[in-house]
This record gives sequence, C-alpha cells and structure tokens, in this order.
Amino acid sequence: MLQISQFNILYQKDSPDYRRRKLAKRIHIPSQDIQDMRIVKKSLDARKKPEIYITYTFRFTVRNEEEVLKRNKGERNLSRVKEEPSLWPQIHLCRDSGNDGRHRTVVVGAGPAGLFCAYYLSLCGVHPILIERGAPMEERTAHVERFWQNGTLDRESNVSFGEGGAGTFSDGKLNTGVKDRTGRKQFVLESFVRFGAGEEILYEARPHIGTDVLRTVIVNMREELLRQGCEIYFYTRMKDILIEEGAVSGILAESRSSSDAVTEERIACDRLILSIGHSARDTFALLKERSVAMSPKSFAVGARVQHRQADIDFAQYGVVDDRLPVSSYKLTGKTGDGRGVYSFCMCPGGYVVNASSESGGLVVNGMSNAGRDSGNANSAIVVTVDPEDFGSKDVLAGVEFQKRWEIAAYELCQGRIPVQRYGDFKENRVTEAAGKILPCVKGEWEYADLHKILPKFVINGMIEGMEQFDRRLSGFADEDTLLLGIETRTSSPVRIERDTEYVSLSVKGLYPCGEGAGYAGGIMSAAMDGLRVAMKIEEQGGRAGTWIKKR
Repeated sequence: MLQISQFNILYQKDSPDYRRRKLAKRIHIPSQDIQDMRIVKKSLDARKKPEIYITYTFRFTVRNEEEVLKRNKGERNLSRVKEEPSLWPQIHLCRDSGNDGRHRTVVVGAGPAGLFCAYYLSLCGVHPILIERGAPMEERTAHVERFWQNGTLDRESNVSFGEGGAGTFSDGKLNTGVKDRTGRKQFVLESFVRFGAGEEILYEARPHIGTDVLRTVIVNMREELLRQGCEIYFYTRMKDILIEEGAVSGILAESRSSSDAVTEERIACDRLILSIGHSARDTFALLKERSVAMSPKSFAVGARVQHRQADIDFAQYGVVDDRLPVSSYKLTGKTGDGRGVYSFCMCPGGYVVNASSESGGLVVNGMSNAGRDSGNANSAIVVTVDPEDFGSKDVLAGVEFQKRWEIAAYELCQGRIPVQRYGDFKENRVTEAAGKILPCVKGEWEYADLHKILPKFVINGMIEGMEQFDRRLSGFADEDTLLLGIETRTSSPVRIERDTEYVSLSVKGLYPCGEGAGYAGGIMSAAMDGLRVAMKIEEQGGRAGTWIKKR
C-alpha cells in the first residue's frame, strides 16, 4: 500500500472522483489502477483566502507498486505505508499471559481517563470496579436539562459530575498536542468510532464528536465495559482512602439510592486509580487530609466570548460558502505584565452553558452539538493565574481562589450567567441591551458588569488579549461581542504528584490519573493518560482477584 501526503485540492472542486483523477495524473497512472483509496488526514488551508484548499493524506493500492515508486522517485510525499503502532497485540498478549490474579483494582471517576483505564484493563482480562459519584448518562442528561431550565442543581450529577465526565457537556473536541508513538491516540479514536462516533474523526485535523453524539458513545462504551466484566457503580462517591503501612488497602464508598438513602461500604483493593476530574474539590480536601503528596499549579481565568459564527467564518475564509465547514480559531498572546492570554475550548456553532457544580457558585463552559449549528461561536478568553496569585501557600489555595470568584459571579445575578457587551466591558459599564449579537446560552442569564466578578489583572489581560486577537481575526473585539462569565475551571488547580511508574509519591498503590490529577487537559489527553496508567498496571501484573466487600 502507498501513501501520498500534502495533497492539495481547491475546496470547490473536491469530490471522490476528482481526488482519484488528480492523484492518477500526479503519479502518472490510469485512474482505474488506483484501488482502496482512503483518507488518512484532512485539513483546511485558508492561508491564501479566499483561495482555500483541502489538504489530504491518502492511502491507496496500485498495480506494480515498485514500478510506480520508481517512476515517481522525485515525488517526496509518496511512500510505502509504514506499520503503525497498535495496542491490540499487547492486549492479546496480556489476556493470554496467565497473570496470577493477586491484585485488585478500583477506578474512581468515569470521565475519559477512568473509562479508558477501565476499558484497557478489562480487555486485558482484569475486571476492575469503576465507581462514579454522578448518574449514568441517561439520568445525568435529565438532571442537567432540569438545571438549565429552572436552576435546580444536583450537586452529584451535573455538567461536571456523572458518566462521561465534564467533557461530555462540551464540544467533544478530540484534538490534542500530545505526541504519541505507542498507538494510544489511535486506540482512543478507533474506540470512539466503535462506540458510535463518525469515521471522520480518524482523519480530520480537528476532530470533534459533539455533545449529543458523545452521550450515545459513552453509553455504548459502558455496555462494552460491563460485557468485558467491569463492575460499575453510579451515585457512589469515594468518601475515604484506606491506607495501611503507607499503601492503599481499600476505600470507603458512599452510595446514594434513588430515594436519597445513603449507605457506606468498604471496598478492598491494592490498586486505586484516581481519575476524579478537575472539579472534585472535596476529594482534593480528602487527599490533603490523608497527606497525599500534592502541589498547587497554574490554571487560567476569564470569560466566554460569543460571536456570530458567520462573522468568524468570513474572517477566517474571506468568503461565504455553505460548502465550507464552520470555522474555529486558536489565539494566543501575552499581556503587558508577562502573563499568557489565550482562547480556550473554542466551540463553533455552540452554546455557553451554566456548568456549576456547587450551590452558591457559578461557572460557565462551552458546548456544541455535532451539527455545530446554533449560529454563534464561543470560546473562553483566559489569563494565566499562578500560585503566587492565590494569596496563600496552602496546597488548595487555587481551589479557594476559584471558589471566591465563582461565588461572586453567583451573587451578582442570583445564579444567572452575567452577560456584557465587550464595548461596555472596556468602559466598565453595565450592558442594558444586546447589539447585533444575541446570547446563545443554556441556562438563565442576565446583563451585568463582569468587572465585579474578575480579578483586576484578569480584566486588564482580557482587554489586552482581545485587542491583540482583533488584529489577527478582524471583528474579534467588536463592540457587540458578548462576554459571559465566569470561566475558572480551565484545568485542575492542583497536581497529585506521581513518579515515573505513575504511582503517588506518598502512597503505594495509588495512581493519580487524568485532568483532575494535573496530567491532562481535554478528552484525548485524559483518555490517553488513563491508558498510560492502565498499561503500566498491566505491565506490573494487574489481573483481578476476588473482590472483598464489607458493609
């Protein structure tokens, strides 16, 4: 099989037949000689707008492969396909290894890290227990919709907590800057396709699933986990870690029934994977109490900006054409005081959502469905916050910093999302009416003054950043651009320290994992970190033993 990369086609001409004919002409063979032509990578090149190209990498078979390569020896982008790394040989080897089954494993948290950690272990013949404090997807979706409609918050089942993790109610973005030569990235993407995502995520430069499709994918993944022998318990929160002689011996789990009755249960284990997410503040407090090694880390704070998607498309493409996909952007800058300011979690055709998980606090996030067709684009414009800004040396000072501003945001509009025109934000005045951009929001909102809910250095940094970004993306800092706040949970405020074997520095058998532990930032990197930990556990001999449960 052969591969050709950097293959550019004007978007107006793109079609399967045109691709085949152009490739045949380029490598000097009849088009009928090209077989099994498939897309490996696809991206959009708008650097010469409005002349826009689609850049492909194709794989295909031909007759007389060797002859074709000789004839095109000057074509540097043409080559034989190299064998790609895959996790499946290792999975089959683990399953057949006859591991002695001495170790018992519990995974805490059913976000991407926890799900993929449990999935890999299950495929290898290990049967972990997976506990999740929130609800299964079907019930969680109902809880979130109810919250957006009337403000009734379930503190254990919401946009942050529940099956699928916080990323389920986002854009479902699957792009990542993580370099991977082991096959973990491909394993995650192929698994998503296996469970219901479109095959285009395997080759698009910026793949996304969309929150509506991702919910179905997660449910299908749960069914496969159960089929593989994984035990899953929802509405079950880790209340305590049981430690004996410096090593994990189990957990104390607190379960909530449909009637809100609470029961406690001891679950014995000697391997505990913590994939708790960046909003599990009570768990961070527990870890501090149990002297688990942690350190404060930087994150970023700001607000969501909202534009008309058509305006972003025109700024990016220089043309209006329904054949082009809705566009996205990624913007970075630096403030006068040296802080980073950047766009975060850009959601084309999406919504700004109330993502609160605690009573009396408010935080927002962005979300898109698969169709990305809301008419508005949004992203967070955020400024870096360092531990020196927290006002305390305490390991959880970053958590308290977040909470302080989330409480201010809640109190400003009695739990509704504060909204402000950018022109008013610059002048520090309350917005009284929208301009040409109308809010596209999940949850109640109200016009307000965002200066009251953001630190001064963040306000200044956002304004500096907006003006910088406007020079790169015309209209970005338009007076009518909307700001919606507050965004504080861009990443975990702590890092749960681990060694090169992914084990806690202070507790043997404890494996901090994913975004909440400070080792990932998004669906893909979290899922890949979950796989990384699972592979290490299996390498050490992780087949399940007999579960010991005590009331």
